[in-house]
Amino acid sequence: MASATADSSSRATPRIPVDTADLTTDSVRGPRPAPILRALKPYSPGAQPRPIDLKLDANEGPAPSGVLLEWLRPNASESLRRYPSAAALEAQIAARHNVSPDRVIVTAGADDALERITRAVLSPGREAILTTPTFEMLARYARLAGADVIEAPWLGEPFDVEAIESRIGPRTAAIFVVTPNNPTGQAIPAESIRRLSAAIPAGLLVVDLAYAEFADEDLTELVLSLPNAVAVRTFSKAWGLAGLRVGYAIGPAEVINWLRTVGHPYAVSGPSLAIASAWYEAGRTRVEAAARRVRLERRELTEHLRDLGAAPIESQANFVLARFDDPRRSAHLIADLLASQGIAVRRFPLGSALESYLRITLPGEAAPFNRLCTALAIALRPRAILFDMDGVIADVSASYRQAIVRTAAAFGVAVSATDIARAKDAGNANNDWVLTQRLLKSRAVDVPLEDVIRTFESFYQGDPGDPDRKPGLWRSESLLIDRAQLEFLARRFTLAIVTGRPRRDAERFLEHFGITDLFAAVVTMEDAPPKPDPRPITIALERLGETRAWMIGDTPDDLVAARRAGVASIGVLAPGDRATEDRAFEAGRTLVASGAARILRTAGDLKELLP
Repeated sequence: MASATADSSSRATPRIPVDTADLTTDSVRGPRPAPILRALKPYSPGAQPRPIDLKLDANEGPAPSGVLLEWLRPNASESLRRYPSAAALEAQIAARHNVSPDRVIVTAGADDALERITRAVLSPGREAILTTPTFEMLARYARLAGADVIEAPWLGEPFDVEAIESRIGPRTAAIFVVTPNNPTGQAIPAESIRRLSAAIPAGLLVVDLAYAEFADEDLTELVLSLPNAVAVRTFSKAWGLAGLRVGYAIGPAEVINWLRTVGHPYAVSGPSLAIASAWYEAGRTRVEAAARRVRLERRELTEHLRDLGAAPIESQANFVLARFDDPRRSAHLIADLLASQGIAVRRFPLGSALESYLRITLPGEAAPFNRLCTALAIALRPRAILFDMDGVIADVSASYRQAIVRTAAAFGVAVSATDIARAKDAGNANNDWVLTQRLLKSRAVDVPLEDVIRTFESFYQGDPGDPDRKPGLWRSESLLIDRAQLEFLARRFTLAIVTGRPRRDAERFLEHFGITDLFAAVVTMEDAPPKPDPRPITIALERLGETRAWMIGDTPDDLVAARRAGVASIGVLAPGDRATEDRAFEAGRTLVASGAARILRTAGDLKELLP
């Protein structure tokens, strides 16, 4: 083996904590975890609070044929009640790779194979070498086995086999490499695999090939030709069977026997084995076609990201990792803007080496791929800003909101500002006349809508013939974002109003505050059904001749409509929602759950997010 020449920074992983407490003592009540768990937390990819319908954050493959479930039916009862045997699938895999079945083990996903390997060859006092960043469970499995983890950085630059070799020492028991690597998508040259095998003749080279189907070169046969190497494969990616949890390892018969020894005897369910076996034979042509489609998308997405100012890494997997350098356009903001459009991509923790990167799974289908490319352009290079009016441009806490309160009181019902805010939070509340009628009905007061409208308008409009005697509540409205701020935005973007107000009210407000000229389109109640229907937004886009837009709104209806219309959305706290911290938190949480990428205190803060 090569001598250990790595500097101390490459050996930063602490030894396993030693628990010296006597387990029989009464000094500690209750069970205690193993010492290693003090430094670990459960794996969690992170919850996405926004509604998502296009998941591009987990590198899952294309959906397999629905006929697979039909193939399972004839023997479904037996596959459910019998302990499963993976022998048939192992024989299929062995035949495909021209090896004996004793060199193959089927496991509960590739994760299970990797975890078995760490338990079989690692222990306290031994070391495992991995590149970083890489599949995050590798380091976890190694540490749980008690080994020290030695890291070799590999992010963006060509694979440096010498960096690995320089870290090999007398305690090195295994080298783990992933090719194409996750999360970077970079591939390791065949010659480097040979060199690593030769560098640890008494150790094990573990080559995770989860994404091999998407690579320009499949290294499986090379790995199988090496005396001390194991190839790990999966049905979760290109084969589209992640939900079944089926993977496998191929290597020397002795090593595979170790893996059988340290794992569960019946790790994979009978139905999973049956489906995987059938699809392994029947699905190959479809899988290969899907992989070709992914390679095409990979090239196009890489070019598209570069055009948008991002810095993608050349990938050979079914995803692209890209860096976003502009501090005003952080990777986390871009991820949230995509999520506001219903698309999830993988982000990484703040403070980590990957915090400025996003990993984007390639859909493998034309329609979702086009949607992804459009959504990225909207997030990174918007050309239009659409504003809701009430609560965003106009403070209506003493006008429309007060008209609701007075109208309800006219019919004997007391309604508070909190009641109105929560009704708005519930959605389908873009029409204040209908909302007032709904609040009355919730108190068992049934009033015809035309009576509600007449009473409401008498308060809001006042008496045009004698405004001094009965001024309309509309006169109390104020502008929430001043003209100078709107002018700044209008110089860089096309602006529009998308409101549920009647046209006369909307135009009167714009004229009263002298900002009509700043908006290229004004969509009102008369133009389309109310939000959350997307048509008010799509009409605004048609009038502007634009597709790349952000919608700025203060209610769930604004944000749901934006997502349905295919634009990004930003939430704004209406003046009443900023009254207390508790109300601001409640309103903000509701807006995020409706899809908002960010929550602003005022629309004037928008300039801090824009490119």
